[in-house]
Amino acid sequence: MRPPPRIPAAPAADLLCLAPGPIRRELRRRRWLSSATSLHAPRPVSLQPLAGAGFFLSNRLFERSGCLESLVAARRSRATSSYSATTTTADAPPAPTELPPHRRRRAQKQAEAGLRYPDSSLPANASTTLANLAAAQPANSLRRILPTLFSLSKPRLTVLVVLTAMAPYALYPVPEMLTPPMTDTPSLSPLTLLFLTTGTALCSASANALNMLYEPSTDAKMSRTRNRPLVRKLISTRSAALFAMLAGAAGVCALFYGVNPTVSFLGLSNIVLYAGIYTPLKAVTAFNTWVGAVVGGIPPLMGWAAAAGEAATNDGSWRELLFAADGSSAGGWLMAALLFAWQFPHFMALSWGIREEYKAAGLRMLAWTNPARNSRVALRYSLVFIPICLGLCAAGVTEPVFALTSLPINLWLVREAVRFWRYEGHKGSARGLFWATVWHLPGVMILALLHKKGMWSRAWKSAFGTPDDDGMWEEEELEEMATMTAARVAETAVKP
Repeated sequence: MRPPPRIPAAPAADLLCLAPGPIRRELRRRRWLSSATSLHAPRPVSLQPLAGAGFFLSNRLFERSGCLESLVAARRSRATSSYSATTTTADAPPAPTELPPHRRRRAQKQAEAGLRYPDSSLPANASTTLANLAAAQPANSLRRILPTLFSLSKPRLTVLVVLTAMAPYALYPVPEMLTPPMTDTPSLSPLTLLFLTTGTALCSASANALNMLYEPSTDAKMSRTRNRPLVRKLISTRSAALFAMLAGAAGVCALFYGVNPTVSFLGLSNIVLYAGIYTPLKAVTAFNTWVGAVVGGIPPLMGWAAAAGEAATNDGSWRELLFAADGSSAGGWLMAALLFAWQFPHFMALSWGIREEYKAAGLRMLAWTNPARNSRVALRYSLVFIPICLGLCAAGVTEPVFALTSLPINLWLVREAVRFWRYEGHKGSARGLFWATVWHLPGVMILALLHKKGMWSRAWKSAFGTPDDDGMWEEEELEEMATMTAARVAETAVKP
């Protein structure tokens, strides 16, 4: 007799449903205890009492279908994925095409700056921009050499130095800016101004190139200087030294022959102070900032001495140009004091933002050696601009109204310096003081030029004249004509 076919046993869950009441409760209790004590699957339970129910158990040939569970799980997964996608889309910034035009342009500029200078925490300066431009050109080509040499000269700093020399030259109290043969009064020569600006620019370029030659190792450690040409090997050390010497020699000679020896000596002194004293002191003491401030105060003296040489009545020596007995040289020293004082709030605010880089490079700046003193020094020197502007009025360089018109911009600088001192650079106070100094210097100089002593009265007289002046000139002309007529009559009488 053939044995009956064997039917596979049903799953334990189905057996639990078909078991009698007492056994079902016992199995549930054991499963609950098992799940509560560990995460392992429950131990199999003996189903010997259910052997008599084989016919009913054998009719269930398949396990329970998971179709419904799969549908529910799929729906949950779709809901989760759509939620995550919605969240990601909401958190993501808008596409560039969805931004307004001005923000789109700004975002594009920021992206380009990030690609060019990914490691820099500050905007690229002119030297960095020129170095990148030179690096993209063929080696040993003129298109590479010229940007590299301009980068060595620190063009923005050089332009600032030249402007600080031109402003006192224009402020010197002489009536016109004409060549001497064209007027009987003392005047300023455009040719002298050309030699002054050219020589000052060359001296500044020489000093800046020597500065880069001295500290390529420290420049490589700072984000704002690591792209300089000597750090990136865009030019050899010998070529950079040759450029510095030629620029310095040409600048000193241009000032000597085109202006006067006093201005030439001041230009040479600035090269020595900046490259020979200030640069090495940066790694020794925080007093280097005061030496750098002296360097910044010399160009105004150069411009004033150049103008004084045009109107000199004696030997034109350095004593007459810088220490005149009548006190006419006070204006030059006041302009030098203005630039000397301006260096401190400007540099203290600038150095605070990169104090950790100065510290890593081994350059001793008050921003990290003594932050409290750093803010006090900035505040202290920001207070002297009001007395300096009053002094320019008292010295006869500007009109008295200059003290009033310059007061708002001076008070703005003092306000930002007070915030910088109170928060020691935090809460955006360093950034606020830095931008205040950036706008303060050109603002004060432009106001001083607009209020130059006697400038507007001479302009008014030259354009419209005055009745008194016309009458005076008529009397002088009549007297001169009468004198000339009498002389001719006498000559005629003497002749036979």
